[in-house]
Amino acid sequence: MEQQGAEGAAYAHVPVLLERCLDLLAPAVEGVDAPVVVDATLGLGGHTEALLDRFPAVRVVGLDRDPEALERSGERLAAYGDRLTAVHAVYDEVGEVLERLGVERVAGVLFDLGVSSLQLDAARRGFAYAQDAPLDMRMDPTRGTTAAEVLNTYSAGELARVLRVYGEERFAKRIADAVVRERAVAPLSSTARLAELVRDAVPAATRRTGGHPAKRTFQALRIEVNAELEVLERALPAAVDALALGGRVVVLAYQSLEDRIVKQALVRRATVDLPPGLPVVPAGMEPELRLLTRGAELATDDEVAANPRAASVRLRAAERIRETR
Repeated sequence: MEQQGAEGAAYAHVPVLLERCLDLLAPAVEGVDAPVVVDATLGLGGHTEALLDRFPAVRVVGLDRDPEALERSGERLAAYGDRLTAVHAVYDEVGEVLERLGVERVAGVLFDLGVSSLQLDAARRGFAYAQDAPLDMRMDPTRGTTAAEVLNTYSAGELARVLRVYGEERFAKRIADAVVRERAVAPLSSTARLAELVRDAVPAATRRTGGHPAKRTFQALRIEVNAELEVLERALPAAVDALALGGRVVVLAYQSLEDRIVKQALVRRATVDLPPGLPVVPAGMEPELRLLTRGAELATDDEVAANPRAASVRLRAAERIRETR
């Protein structure tokens, strides 16, 4: 994630946990002949720029579903020439992209999950409850269902499920019922109106603590619109499959639902299911991954002070230690 100004114009470039990400990837790329690293969430290219600067032999394949992000990162990183291949794709397409490029295995894969600063700070994209805009929230504005379509077509039960599961919203039913009542009068189309509706729907005592009462609703809608969790569940196994022996995957997650998926995906391939009491693990049944972090790593106080968007980050990483194909 990067800090941005109005309508996405960069005023300070602060990639989250940048040095830690580079240090984790370093053993996989240093001393390797022409290593390839996938930046699965290219965004404005902060992590990729640092990778290209620190590791002169590295080539980066950068994926992003947002055409505007690809355009901006392409301009920013043009000086690196063919060391960057930028691709318009969702990160669960990593396997197909690499096959199309003729890349068999990669030294590293980096995921910086969640909404990008470009999307969050450009009011017209509709991600932020603090700025009035059309209810869009698509990371790729060229295709897919908008937040307005979700709000105006889902049943009250479906809306409540989305808010409860993806937003972990305690008052999901109250908010969903309020949305259904509102849209019977006129379709919902404005982020400001939705934020006001949510604020009015939750109890007054709740409004006084825990930040803006619409935060969870906006998160839930964004996840639903972009199928973020389903995409992540497909992307992580694909990323691990793409790793060369000794290759590393590094994931930055910003909310508990993402982090839970990341933890489960990495732990699943870092453990073996064997009967108790075996003196050794049979050959060919060793785990594929070695976890590189003890639990999830957090940003330091200094990093959060410099970049408030790092406050919720959870970093996990693993190394490929067994070949399976």
